[in-house]
Amino acid sequence: MRLREHPAFILFWISRVASALAFQMLGVVVGWLVYSLTGSAAALGLVGLAQFLPILFLTLLVGHAADTFDRRRIVLACQTLSALTVGALALAEGAGHAGLLPIYAAVITIGACRAFEAPTMAALLPRLVPGEMLPRALAVASSAMQMATIAGPAVGGFAYIFGPAVPLTLAAICYAVAAGAMAFIRHVHAPGPRSAMTLETLLSGLAFIRRSPVVLGSISLDLFAVLLGGVTALLPIYAAEILHVGTQGLGALRAAPAVGAVLMSIVLVRRPPTRRVGAVMFAAVAVFGLATVVFALSSSFLLSLGALFVLGAADNVSVVIRSSLVQLSTPDEMRGRVSAVNSLFVGTSNQLGEFESGMVAALIGAVGAGVAGGVGTLIVVALWTRLFPALFHVDAMPVKVATRR
Repeated sequence: MRLREHPAFILFWISRVASALAFQMLGVVVGWLVYSLTGSAAALGLVGLAQFLPILFLTLLVGHAADTFDRRRIVLACQTLSALTVGALALAEGAGHAGLLPIYAAVITIGACRAFEAPTMAALLPRLVPGEMLPRALAVASSAMQMATIAGPAVGGFAYIFGPAVPLTLAAICYAVAAGAMAFIRHVHAPGPRSAMTLETLLSGLAFIRRSPVVLGSISLDLFAVLLGGVTALLPIYAAEILHVGTQGLGALRAAPAVGAVLMSIVLVRRPPTRRVGAVMFAAVAVFGLATVVFALSSSFLLSLGALFVLGAADNVSVVIRSSLVQLSTPDEMRGRVSAVNSLFVGTSNQLGEFESGMVAALIGAVGAGVAGGVGTLIVVALWTRLFPALFHVDAMPVKVATRR
């Protein structure tokens, strides 16, 4: 049976693409608006903080909600509120009343919506397709996110030529499309019992992860690999001072990992990993680290593009396998809480990874920071093979939904 024969998954895919496009467009518009109003790099930094703080503070509550209430309705409510928020910001901007405070208020609201939406959608997906099709479904969903990462900023930047209200309106429409697609998905998740929200229930996701070597190893491997190996924050330095390719070259460098990830997603859809999946995931993270080292040492623009392309492709292999193992190894009644913790770890590793790269680069230079990050990733891979042998020796993906432990 093919994925397109599952209408619920098709609607899920449309919803995810539309929501991701809206968020990527919004990032471009908000960045330009805030900088044009303030001329301050610190003000731009506060935009990122405003997006991250809701995830940090709402994670445990999100997980409890996703395991207690109808996941489809949670996502629908988040996407609807996002559409209304961005639509209101577009109207305010069109009327000339979009000052700094309304922009930050909109960013915080969108951040809170994403804090609920992302892990809830992750917990929803395994109920839309059979277990043996989940790796393929995750590869398709991953390719959608990567395409949105490429297309969203381009569409938002072009539409900004006609004024910020135009891309804001487009983003609001995309959120509305996402909500519409989600609304048509048939009920696929029977909410769990309405247990009281206690400290024990809030922390039960963390407790489950700690008890499961496969889940803990998968999440922590990704956390430390991205934390150490991320070079995204250093790309402007490489483009300006090492490769001398300017802003156009910087755009190509930023796009290269996403292009690699998209093409690898196409491969994984046709040939999903079926054997020695644990070892393949470790190998993919090792390739990610090696590609980081190659990029760090490269003074050739074409070689740097190739290294980033390979980096993105390897990262996508790791993401698909890790996500499949985590979702299939987690009981459905715990999946929301585990997905919420995973979402926090991913967000933390991305944000702190850029911070770590910038701080190390300030101390030892961009090249040294890139090499150190890549080598650090390889060291993590070696350590995790010893710390989590059960994860390394996973052969085939589980095909049945895990039961409560």
